Amino acid sequence: MRVARFYAPGDIRLEEAPEPHAQPGEVKIRVRNCSTCGTDVKIFRYGHHHIVPPRVMGHEVAGEVVEVGASVTGHQVGDRVQVIAAIPCGNCAECARGRMTVCANQESMGYHYDGGFADYMIVPAKVLAVGGVNPIPEGVSFAEASVAEPLACVLNGQELARVGEGDDVMVIGSGPIGCLHVRMARANGAARVFLADLNPARLEQAASLVKPDAVICSANTDLVQAALDLTEGRGPDVVITAAAAGAVQEQALRMAARSGRISFFGGLPKDDPIISCDSNLVHYRELTIVGANGSTPAHNARALELIASGRVPVGDLITHRMPLDAVLDAIDVVARGEAVKVTVEP
Repeated sequence: MRVARFYAPGDIRLEEAPEPHAQPGEVKIRVRNCSTCGTDVKIFRYGHHHIVPPRVMGHEVAGEVVEVGASVTGHQVGDRVQVIAAIPCGNCAECARGRMTVCANQESMGYHYDGGFADYMIVPAKVLAVGGVNPIPEGVSFAEASVAEPLACVLNGQELARVGEGDDVMVIGSGPIGCLHVRMARANGAARVFLADLNPARLEQAASLVKPDAVICSANTDLVQAALDLTEGRGPDVVITAAAAGAVQEQALRMAARSGRISFFGGLPKDDPIISCDSNLVHYRELTIVGANGSTPAHNARALELIASGRVPVGDLITHRMPLDAVLDAIDVVARGEAVKVTVEP
């Protein structure tokens, strides 16, 4: 079979590999779709401290069960399934408290275990043990199911930020995550959803798909003032920073409404993670700042339900479909910002 293996920054190789077999507690799937994201770009460029090369990449996975290992129950050959990316241990103090997204022992597909840029993939017993293999609902394609993983992360982020009925929501960053945030906010009952980005072409492409109530190109507009103007001077109730920029997080603090919630959804570069925070804004305006780190198995299952119900459509966000042989081109398209969502179809 074919696999795309990471060896070092700038070195991903498409190779032939022996076809694996499911061991006790595992299932083997034929990968039908493995979508790409900005994390794949970062791994390609810089590597990752959790990846010991060589490693098959890819963590947004949907496929078909083709082999079931001994002692596995609840799954059978022919099942259409989606696989979680982040694997909580299920046993630590945080997992016991239901906080699986901050599990100290968390592992990940495509990092600690071979991922979905391959014809076939083994789903480890650890994934099955925490309910991380989800059936794909009727009417949901494999490609759409592969987007359930990033949608699950968005779902977690909006739960933490308490996005709800009547909120004005500002989403900063119009990549695939920003697009999903716009649609998730609408599904959560937001009154108005605004979308901002520095890149006018990317913003235009995203806006044509998700149709926010207003768009702000921050390359030529004061983003904070624009947010205030759009909200009659109050500021947005929720500000979601879906961009890896410290300046955006600082702007979020300045534009949020009184009692507003701010989601630092996009992480910052490891070598530049410090921002300037006006603590008095947080204090006197009673602001809430929350992080967001991945998703739980339950979030993934709910994301599939949201897609199946049509409450959060994702099919039209998949702008590029590429074969496994073109996985480097797929990562390059993501890096250049020319796509909304790119999926690889082995």
